[in-house]
Formats: sequence, C-alpha cells, structure tokens
Amino acid sequence: MKLVSYKTEDREHLGVFVNGHIYNLNSCDKLLPDEMNAFLQGGVDLMDRAKKIDAQIKSGEIEPKEEAFYELLAPVPHPTSCRDGYAFRQHVAAARRNRKVDMIAEFDQYPIFYFTNHNAIQGPGDIKCMPDHFEKLDFELEVAIVIGTKGRNITAAEADQYIAGYMVMNDMSARTLQMEEMLLNLGPAKGKDFSTVIGPWLVTPDELEQYLTAAKPGHTGNAYNLEMTCTVNGVQVSAGNMADMDWTFAEIIERCAYGVDLLPGDVIGSGTVGTGCFLELNGTGLLNNPDFKPQWLQEGDAVEMEITGLGHLSNSIIKEDSNLSILALKKK
Repeated sequence: MKLVSYKTEDREHLGVFVNGHIYNLNSCDKLLPDEMNAFLQGGVDLMDRAKKIDAQIKSGEIEPKEEAFYELLAPVPHPTSCRDGYAFRQHVAAARRNRKVDMIAEFDQYPIFYFTNHNAIQGPGDIKCMPDHFEKLDFELEVAIVIGTKGRNITAAEADQYIAGYMVMNDMSARTLQMEEMLLNLGPAKGKDFSTVIGPWLVTPDELEQYLTAAKPGHTGNAYNLEMTCTVNGVQVSAGNMADMDWTFAEIIERCAYGVDLLPGDVIGSGTVGTGCFLELNGTGLLNNPDFKPQWLQEGDAVEMEITGLGHLSNSIIKEDSNLSILALKKK
C-alpha cells in the first residue's frame, strides 16, 4: 500500500495512491482518520483497515471518487521527530578519503544518528533557500522510515515490526554553514535545518518483500535490493542501492530506542548512499583530477530522486526574496 498526504484548498487529507490516482481513505471508511498522524497513532488496527480499502480499490470491489485537484505533501507532514543515520560505509569512507584522513574505526562499532528539524519536513515541490544556503548547497540521496508503533528499548531482532513504511528522502545541506559550525564539535544545525524532503508516498513493508535480501555479515534486520538514483536538471549524478546499507534500520532503531520512547510518526533517515551528494562527488573528482570543476545546487535546479518500489521525488530549488545573511554576522 502507498499512503499519501495531500491538500485540497486549505485542508490536509490522508489517501492511498492506486494506479496513478489518489483516493481519500476517510471517505471509504469513516473509522479511518483524515490525516496521517492520527492514522499512525491508531497502529495496526487502522493500518489493516486501510489495507482492506486499498485491496478493494485494486480489485474493483469499490470505486471511490478519485481526487482531481490536490497538492501532494510529505507523506508524514508533521512528524513527531526526525533523526538521520549514517549507515552507508561507502559514503563515509569516500568522504574521509577525500579529506585525506583515515576511515574512522568507530563507524563499524555502532550506528549513529543526529536529530534534525522535524518542522522543516516537506514533500515534492519547491525548496525555498536563503542566500547563505546557496554557499555550497547540496542534496543527499537517502531512504527514510516512519515508526508505526510506540516502543522503548527495542532490540534489533524485533525492530522491523515497528516500521510503518519507507520513503525516499533528500536531506538538504548547506555545506558552508554546516562545516563552520561543526568546527566547534556541534551540529549539523543551521547547515541542515531548512529543508528535509520525504515522499512521494509512504510504502508499507509488505510491498517490498519481493526485494528482500541478506543484511551485511554480522548485522541484523531486513535489507532490500532497491536501486537509488538522483538526477539534477535531467543529468544523473548519483547511483547506489539500499542493500549497501552497512547498518540496518533495525540496528539504527535499536540505538534510537535505548532508554527513550519511539513514537508513531517518528521519521528516521538512512544517511547518504555512496555517491549520494555533491560533497562526496566533488571531493572524489578533485582527488582524481586537480582541474575538476565542483558542482553545487543553484537557483532553478530540478532535483529528482528515484528508488525502486518507493517512487520518484521531484523538487525545484527556489531563492527566497531576502538578502539576509548570518554568515555576514560573524565577528572578526
């Protein structure tokens, strides 16, 4: 099942995406809430009701009215929190090699994550950026999950059952802001907090069973053979696979849930896939060729991400009508 959040006029709704069309779930079953957060709070019971409606639409048993005029939102428009992991060794190793530093041994010892701004979550459409964001503006090609069941001290062996679904994720990054603040061993904060894109829909785990594959040796949890690509202005710049995750989502959940409640509506990203951002690509290019010309996102760029089974996420880079700069406020 593919769950979507969308807006008609000034109201947000919850629907299913079937064969290119969106159908409102509440209009099919009044016991189903008309927004994602309340739906996720209902847990397995509401998920099962929604899957029944989805199956009836696909079989032709019911023919609800499709939505004709809508704005597609992030599948989880108001997440209870948003964490981002660091699961792909290829990306970490390449980024460190490009900085001429050794691979950090701790990567292989435990999965890590940071909290980002859950109020800056958005879906397909325009990404509005301030002038300082354009100082080395970057995308990050990732997979994200949303938690569907409240849990605490969850083990990796049981963690996959807490996942309501999977999404494409673009963790936007302003690298100059990010690198400045991380010199002080804090962050990323202002380098990351302006936009995190998820979408276009939330895909339930049962739809991905055909892509199941073995986790990396010594690791626990589901892994999926899902091709991941990103294009900028129609030119492919990144290609990877979710199966390359060294730390599984189950293991990331285990760490996230230690001594704290995970809640329905919590979003967790995988971290960047290998080749999944300009920071890595530019570093590799300059390492191999001193004349390499680095590329960063510019106003008007179209960023399109696609992951097998999870769909196509499209955004355009827009400049805010402001000249305000926090970089200019630095003390000399």
